[in-house]
Amino acid sequence: MAVSHEPVFAQGGRTVCATATAAKTTYNDAANAVKLCDAGTNGSLLKALSAMPLATVTASKLMLFVSPDNGVTMYLVSSALMAAHTLAVTTATATTYFTDFSEGSPLRLPSSWSAWIASGVALAGGIVFTGQVEYF
Repeated sequence: MAVSHEPVFAQGGRTVCATATAAKTTYNDAANAVKLCDAGTNGSLLKALSAMPLATVTASKLMLFVSPDNGVTMYLVSSALMAAHTLAVTTATATTYFTDFSEGSPLRLPSSWSAWIASGVALAGGIVFTGQVEYF
């Protein structure tokens, strides 16, 4: 991004979603990771990220990666532990929150970078990740 003295204001916010089904067992490539979002023209702020299982799930490591080159190079920047949960129509689905960043302390994505999600445990029904992103 070119440096200037002109202010860059947020162009809009968006809720982004992606579903992981395969187990990710490597940490330096995009194998079994799913792209959550691309940064905006002047970068983006990821302000929140949560995950919910879409089927009964065992305890699972959930991961957030960032990449400067569309998944060729991957950096693990956050993880959270999803507790085992039995999905039933009589119970609320448990939500797992990533707590390393927030509205007040967001994760910054430079322009041309992307965010990717993954689960350490395969789940055919999937785990849906939901993020709140502000684009610049």
